[in-house]
Formats: sequence, structure tokens, C-alpha cells
Amino acid sequence: MDLMELLATRRTYRRFAQKPVPADVIADMVEAVRLSSCGANRQAVRLVIAASPEVVAQIQPLVKWAAYLPPEQGTPKPEEQPTLFVAMVQDTTIPGDLDTDTGIALANLTLAAWAKGVGSCIMGAIDRNKLAPLLGLKEREKLHTMVALGYPAHGSRIVPLTAVTGVKYYLDENRDYCVPKRSAEEIARYL
Repeated sequence: MDLMELLATRRTYRRFAQKPVPADVIADMVEAVRLSSCGANRQAVRLVIAASPEVVAQIQPLVKWAAYLPPEQGTPKPEEQPTLFVAMVQDTTIPGDLDTDTGIALANLTLAAWAKGVGSCIMGAIDRNKLAPLLGLKEREKLHTMVALGYPAHGSRIVPLTAVTGVKYYLDENRDYCVPKRSAEEIARYL
């Protein structure tokens, strides 16, 4: 898959096949984060990998799914839940623009996963107070986001953003995600 195809098809996935993500794919995701660009090469992003079914099950009720959809449509059923969670953590003792660095690391992680067919959902609506001890975070570590991962059990595609669709994603008749995106003409100005 070339880069533009990878970028166009790496969408958010919220329903997953119950197939574990192999260790070599997880290692590629870790390596992608390790290689991420970051301000002043400070490297403040850390990962906590939750791959065991027991820990994944403990995390599941502490994250919120698909805010634009009713829970019965957007929340995965037990047989659709992710098989892996990755916590994106910031080492707050390292100065710099940690949010920008984390955003770059998130892009690298999810693209590396998608290159191997593993879908992802980046989640900011999470219960940080309950997740921090579960993840074993140290006092200096700040939980930024959780990433749910697994092999997708649905489709997800880009559709044109219109006055009717607005920016809210929606499900089509097959329960596949339709994600409205602005046109290139709307987002870029040339001087």
C-alpha cells in the first residue's frame, strides 16, 4: 500500500474481530513511536501496552465510544471489543510541547498498525482517574489518550462533507462508518 492509500484508508474503527494482535505488529507500533519526530528530540512519549484479555476487559468500561452515535450503535458489543489497548503517556518531567509530540506519535502508531491491517480508535473521553492506577502510571506520568486496536469487523470510508452531513460521522445501512471530510479546496489556500 502506498503512503496516500495508507492515509486515505486509516480510519477509526470501533468494532473488532476477536483475533489477538501479534507481538511483531505490536513491536512495529512501538518502533514507530520510538522513531517519531519530536520537539528538540526530547522523546517524552511513553506507552503502556495492554494486550492480555483480562486487562483489556478492565479498560473497556473506562473509555467512551463514538460520541456522535447513540451508545447502542457506537459502543462495541462484547464480541466486537478491541483486543489491545495502548496508553499514550507523557513524561511531564521533560519540557516541551508534549501534546504536539504525542499527536505525531499517535499518527505514527496508528499508521504502523494499519500498515499491518490493524485498525484503531484514538480515545480522549476516558476515565483518567481510574485508568492511571490500573496502568501503573508514576506520579510524573500523565495519561494523554488511549488507543483501542484490533482487526476491524466493519468498513470505514471517507464521504464528502455536505450541508446535510455536517462533520458528524454516521453508519450506513451495513453499519459501516461514513466519515465526512472537507474538500481540498476548503482546507488549502494557495498564495
